[in-house]
Amino acid sequence: MEYVILAVVIAVVAVGAIAGLVVSGRRRRQLPPKSQAPVITAPPTTPREPQVGEEAAPPTEEPRRTVEEVPLPETAEVPEAVDVAEAETAPAIEVPEPTAGRLVRLRSRLSRSQNSLGKGLLSLLSREHLDEDTWEEIEDTLLTADVGVAPTQELVERLRTRVKVLGTRTPDELRALLREELVELVGKDADRTVRSTKHEEGPAVVLVVGVNGVGKTTTTGKLARVLVADGRTVVLGAADTFRAAAADQLQTWGERVGARTVRGPEGGDPASIAFDAVKEGIAEGVDTVLVDTAGRLHTKTGLMDELGKVKRVVEKHGPVDEVLLVLDATTGQNGLIQARVFAEVVDITGIVLTKLDGTAKGGIVVAVQRELGVPVKLIGLGEGADDLAPFEPGAFVDALIGD
Repeated sequence: MEYVILAVVIAVVAVGAIAGLVVSGRRRRQLPPKSQAPVITAPPTTPREPQVGEEAAPPTEEPRRTVEEVPLPETAEVPEAVDVAEAETAPAIEVPEPTAGRLVRLRSRLSRSQNSLGKGLLSLLSREHLDEDTWEEIEDTLLTADVGVAPTQELVERLRTRVKVLGTRTPDELRALLREELVELVGKDADRTVRSTKHEEGPAVVLVVGVNGVGKTTTTGKLARVLVADGRTVVLGAADTFRAAAADQLQTWGERVGARTVRGPEGGDPASIAFDAVKEGIAEGVDTVLVDTAGRLHTKTGLMDELGKVKRVVEKHGPVDEVLLVLDATTGQNGLIQARVFAEVVDITGIVLTKLDGTAKGGIVVAVQRELGVPVKLIGLGEGADDLAPFEPGAFVDALIGD
């Protein structure tokens, strides 16, 4: 029994020894080899570059030339110093379109008024039987177009009389009849010339007045183009000092046609700037001075009084030749209210109707003339620079009734 136990112990020991040898061998195989220290080589004492082709040959001595032996290039002309301010190109001066016949060229812009007023009247008058209902429709058409009550009644009475006398009415006869009556209603004999010619006292002075939003400053700039196109020389006065950028806007218009703009600080005294503008116009000997006044609210008594002050100060140089009231044609009867108030402060000599291309109420031309007793001298028919046209009654009526 003892021998058996001893044999078992010996076997266990032998197995443990063999297992230890196996594990030790595996560990030796898994250990990485000892790292070798990097070999650091010293840089060469003289730098060497790749030697390829001809560069592999030893360097040869080349003949060297002295400074005296080197030929100098021919002396080039040194450009003169250029002033940066002079180098900046001035804005190109534009040549405005001629004003003669401008309204004829722009007649298509009155298409809205043509459809509602001119063609509407022709259609009604062409009916076989003109009864009372038809004449009432004619009256409604005229009133809707802002012709005004009194002018409408006068026109309808004349049309009634002439249609009875005429009897049979052909389309051509009706067109000629309506044209003649409308031209008479608009006023064919009124003086619509903008007084812009220099006189003995100095340049003609034109004040442009109106409320904000009617296109007053733009109209002043376009009017400068109209005068330049007619051969006038112009100075602009930026007396609208209360609206931001109004002076910049007017100056831009002036630069485009070569007209100088007199301006002052924002919020400055408008009367002082207007006075300086006329003074400058006298000194330069120009034909016309255009003064863009502030856009007065017709409900503000103090501002309206200031407009009167501008006119009085300017008159120290000489008479004011024109006071043009700018009205927005799309405002209709509200424009007539503005016209009344302005007429109480300054003597309005002419009317400029803007945005007439954007309304069907072409009859405002008649109504405002009747209200103020002064003629419409210019009409605006678009946003283009040359879309301000001298008013011509015949061309205007032709545009209304069409071909």
